[in-house]
Amino acid sequence: MDANTILKKYETAVYFVLITLFAIIVAFSIGELIFILYTSLFVNSPLLLENNELLSLFGYFLLVLIGVELLATVAAYVNEKVIRVEVVILIAIIAIVRNVILLDPTAMEPLNMFGIAAIIFALCSGYFFLKKGGLGQRA
Repeated sequence: MDANTILKKYETAVYFVLITLFAIIVAFSIGELIFILYTSLFVNSPLLLENNELLSLFGYFLLVLIGVELLATVAAYVNEKVIRVEVVILIAIIAIVRNVILLDPTAMEPLNMFGIAAIIFALCSGYFFLKKGGLGQRA
């Protein structure tokens, strides 16, 4: 065996270990989300969610969604050897939206809010141009 073949096999093994670990993390995250939802709905205040509980649940839900999308992106790269730029930008948009949902506007400085707005605008513009240019499927 030459060095290139050994390196490819090692790379494939590393990817599969990462995918397995990531799948375990996502599975436990889903379990924790179910537990948090159950305790919020039936233990703390039966069938009544407070605003902070709702925001926390939405934030955790989006965090699990980000994990699932990252897992799918790594799996797609292993299978096809192609990074899907559209999916990566969507993951970034979901991550920044999660931060905006959990954001306390009274504690933020205006310059930081403008920075977050600029990041959202840049990501959404990039996504728009990817879709408009026909590069949305593979890039």
